[in-house]
Amino acid sequence: MTKGLFTDDSQRHLARTVSDLAHCNPFLPERLELERQALGTAHVAEDADWNRRSLNSADHPNVQRLFKRCTELVDAIRPADPAKARRDADWPLYEDVVLFVLYHRYYEHVDQTVERGIAGGRSVKVKYFDRYAADFEHYLGPADITPELSMNKSHVLACFFQIRRAFRQIFRYLVGASGPTVRLRAAIWQSIFTHDMRRYRRTLFERMGDITTLITGPSGSGKELVARAIGRSRYIPFDPNTGRFTEDFAGSFHALNVSALAPTLVESELFGHRRGAFTGAVGDRAGWLEQCPPLGTVFLDEIGDLDQGIQVKLLRVLQDRTFQRLGDTEDRLFEGKIIAATNRDLVEAMDRGTFRTDFYYRLCADHVETYPLRDQLDDRPDDLGDLLQHIARRMIGDEGETLAKETARWVDQRMPADYAWPGNVRELEQCVRNVMIRNAYQPRPSATANGWRAVLSRHMLAGDYTADQVLQQYCTLVYAKAGSYEAAARRLDLDRRTVKAKIDPDLLARIRGEH
Repeated sequence: MTKGLFTDDSQRHLARTVSDLAHCNPFLPERLELERQALGTAHVAEDADWNRRSLNSADHPNVQRLFKRCTELVDAIRPADPAKARRDADWPLYEDVVLFVLYHRYYEHVDQTVERGIAGGRSVKVKYFDRYAADFEHYLGPADITPELSMNKSHVLACFFQIRRAFRQIFRYLVGASGPTVRLRAAIWQSIFTHDMRRYRRTLFERMGDITTLITGPSGSGKELVARAIGRSRYIPFDPNTGRFTEDFAGSFHALNVSALAPTLVESELFGHRRGAFTGAVGDRAGWLEQCPPLGTVFLDEIGDLDQGIQVKLLRVLQDRTFQRLGDTEDRLFEGKIIAATNRDLVEAMDRGTFRTDFYYRLCADHVETYPLRDQLDDRPDDLGDLLQHIARRMIGDEGETLAKETARWVDQRMPADYAWPGNVRELEQCVRNVMIRNAYQPRPSATANGWRAVLSRHMLAGDYTADQVLQQYCTLVYAKAGSYEAAARRLDLDRRTVKAKIDPDLLARIRGEH
């Protein structure tokens, strides 16, 4: 048995498992497997997959039992001389278990800080910092023996604050427990913290603003919600002198739909302008890039519709972090993060020459893909009720539960069980509004007698198509639903070039004409 801080191999096994658990993606299966390994026969199987449905994972019996075991462990082996113990090979594991204990000891306090920040729209006083700092030093020693930043108590508290905000934002904006939803949560978590949480805590926490995130997926599938979850979960330092986090996270997200404005107005909104730069520019104006704080985020929706001239200017922002106001020659620094989204196939746009290749590769350092609502409901039909509850409560507050039940009855009684929801979550929101106002919802007409569905069904059932024609029609259908050649190729298990070659442009135009 190896000598060290731990008195036996069972303690060391628990510490190693908890260390891995604390640094893994909580939405991936490995997190739950590590809980099982750490607890052994004490593991509770019922509702063990808390990562599908619960913001407050720390309330689950498995996490509570782990917290109790880890607290007992660090209390039992806490070294009398932390400075000397730091030279022990077991010290890094001991540190990780201490951080696990402190995180769960203070998570409710941190959650209250998050909630007050949302409600008040500004950074609030952290009244528990002195107690937290005393506990930190009780286990790890005074600050002068923990010089590295990754174990600075203010930095660790800032990481706790970021983790709790990330949980809250992810569960706030992504409703449901389906496989696609959990996978999307895991992807968002990686966009915030990367796949290596240890490296993130050491160095990457202050560099993630340099990484642009591209979100792709069908229209109405929640791309802006994903962007908000990422943008509002950025690292914010804690200042022990003021007892506050240094920036307000609630107001740090700025969204701009580039397809809704003329190119000149898009430029003005983004870069700002000098007086007289164009007709109507009656004064100097700072754009979103200039107004965005260093830890803020600018979200560019419908980036696929961006004029190529603006693509060039944004490329400079992504490369050099500098820009100029319209009509000005002074370079200004952009210190925030850019998140972009589109429902267009950017690879196809590059092939057509309407989207710059160099701009694309600067955008997609981090790529998140959303999914159609139908995929979520196919995996877990009960998610429909959860989504209706979420939408209705957000819409009318306390009476939302009743409205959600009314809408669920209407959908169950009047709509096909396999209805495609082509407008995705946005269409589901419209359904709730219609039921609220008229107690009815009429989907946009599509399957007319001569509609593409009827034609496709008639020829398919009659056996009119060759095998190649069947593949062509199906590839077109999946491409229209997936939104890109890459996504369609993954679903079809085909090469992207094969999918592209099989697209029927006439059928694609008829399908898109419905939406």
